[in-house]
Amino acid sequence: MDGAFNLSEDMYEEEQQMILCCECGVQIPPNPANMCVNCIRGHVDITEGIPKTILLGYCKGCERYSNPPRGWVLAQLESRDLLTLCLKRLTGLNKVRLVDANFIWTEPHSKRIKVKISIQKEVFSGAILQQDFIVEYVVRNEFCPDCHRAEASDTWAASVQVRQKVKHKKTFYHLEQLIIRHKAHLKTNRITSVQDGVDFYFNSQHDAKHFVNFLESVVPIKLKTSQRLQSQDLQSNIYNYKHTYCAEIVPICKDDIVCFSPKIAKKYSRLSPVALCERVGNTLHFLDPFSLQRAEVTSSQYWQYPFHTIAGHGSLVEFIVIDIEPVVDGDGEPITAGKHLLCDFTVMRERDGHEFITRSHLGRILQYGDAAWGFDFTCANINDEYFDKLNHRELPDVILVKKSYAEKRKKKKKSRRWRLQTLPKEEGLLKKGEEDKVAKDLEEFMNDIEEDKEYRQNFHLYKNPEYVPEVESEFGDDDDAHLRIGLDEMVDGIEGMGMDDEEDDEVEQ
Repeated sequence: MDGAFNLSEDMYEEEQQMILCCECGVQIPPNPANMCVNCIRGHVDITEGIPKTILLGYCKGCERYSNPPRGWVLAQLESRDLLTLCLKRLTGLNKVRLVDANFIWTEPHSKRIKVKISIQKEVFSGAILQQDFIVEYVVRNEFCPDCHRAEASDTWAASVQVRQKVKHKKTFYHLEQLIIRHKAHLKTNRITSVQDGVDFYFNSQHDAKHFVNFLESVVPIKLKTSQRLQSQDLQSNIYNYKHTYCAEIVPICKDDIVCFSPKIAKKYSRLSPVALCERVGNTLHFLDPFSLQRAEVTSSQYWQYPFHTIAGHGSLVEFIVIDIEPVVDGDGEPITAGKHLLCDFTVMRERDGHEFITRSHLGRILQYGDAAWGFDFTCANINDEYFDKLNHRELPDVILVKKSYAEKRKKKKKSRRWRLQTLPKEEGLLKKGEEDKVAKDLEEFMNDIEEDKEYRQNFHLYKNPEYVPEVESEFGDDDDAHLRIGLDEMVDGIEGMGMDDEEDDEVEQ
């Protein structure tokens, strides 16, 4: 077969006739123009009408290129998106056939982008001519409208005011880390920290609504909206408004002790009316520490039948465990629920040695001699309308909330091998003494991250380059090992701040 193919090819070459170019006399195969390629190029320029130099707008603020009339697009150097943008800016390509286009390397700081283009066009009654040429794009620095509005003071189209009526800012530290992890702050114009919350400003109402949807997916909120007319054009019926969204977060936090309102207590009658808030996502999750029963209260249920915290941040007392006895059911089996084990504890109040007997869910966490944080009802002055109606004889004297690592932390250095990223927000003026309170809230939030492995899975923890490892002998205790965060749970720098492709339906607090 190969021999036959070669023979037929040779016969074709022998039968093909050659002619002389009518311009230069060079032998060429016959063509409708009867001219060689060089002579045809001398008479016809198929690149005529296609500019060789074009200005390309570039915004240094957001690193986007101008793409009129659609706006601005984000594209990397020598990427397919940038090549598509360059070809769209090139006029006259509709009169020729585009064969190939590719970049020619230039210095990034030269403000020049060169593209080599190959085109074809029919000339002289059927002769097809192909020609290569280079188009140079001159990058000109401009300011896109979004960056221009961002630089202007008090220029925004919509704002989201996030508030929570509590005495600490641990919830906002928690929310800040969720916003950073999911990159929900990228469309913000400005972020301002106020006394009881944070304000987010946006250039469009659509971006503000998208941010509100994100808040509803991670924390239980109550939303109020308002708008203010800025300008109007009666002839064209165009109105310009500034929109404000006020998102009030439920004033219940992780590890708070609450007393249910009668309607909620009736719905979850299997639970004690005094319960512990186990975690906070887009709903509130409560645990009965005396029976291990759980309840889930939605945001709408809470705002319809609100209740308040009777013990929380700053009101816990330290106790020492002196005896533990597991609680068994009718079959003699221990009562468990997930990671919790129901036990009867004998604890001693650390400050005066007074002993109490209570029941708690911390049977798998606390051991003999451990310290625990709890709420002491015997010394508390509770001002709550629902709690006052309860039979206090049926309530225990102490409710244990979590294990205490206060003594362990005194032996450790204050520096950590990890750090948290913060939002670029403008801090408001703090009153005298509030700086220490803010620093204390942040320290307790970071302590919660160290103590709860499940809790810190919701955040990105970054390696601290300034951390100096401690002496190995300081980590001889298992409790100290529990407070250490491994390198596999950390990310390097800000490169780990990407948004997950699939966000969880609910993010726990």
